Amino acid sequence: MSVIRYAAGGLGLVMVGIGAWLVASEPDPVDVLVWLAGAVVLHDGIIAPLVLAVGLLLVGRRARGLLRGALMVAGCLVFVTLPLLLRPGAPPNPSALPLPYERNLVIVLAAVAALSGALLLVRRRRARVQRRTADDRGTSSRK
Repeated sequence: MSVIRYAAGGLGLVMVGIGAWLVASEPDPVDVLVWLAGAVVLHDGIIAPLVLAVGLLLVGRRARGLLRGALMVAGCLVFVTLPLLLRPGAPPNPSALPLPYERNLVIVLAAVAALSGALLLVRRRRARVQRRTADDRGTSSRK
């Protein structure tokens, strides 16, 4: 287990180094750093607390992690797509934004919701089967 942990840590450090090198090679690295700081504030100040609160208030303990995971994926998708959705006017180059991003975002969010719902149903069914099996074992041993 520790080998995997050290390998992941080393890979993370390499990726941080590559990112720092790319930021340093930008003509105006301040804009990139401001964008990165905004992403951290947006995630830690808005998305994460909102997801935790919704998970705590809306569902039971068993489904909480699944709902929070789905909400984190949905939130990240929305915030990644947001610049493309909010861009004013037509792009100067028609091939720059050739896709219908609004429709595609709705499709991907629907897929996240459908997969999360299906996973929740599978988990509930498995739990029900396990309870029945445990109940059957308990009643057969009493006879």
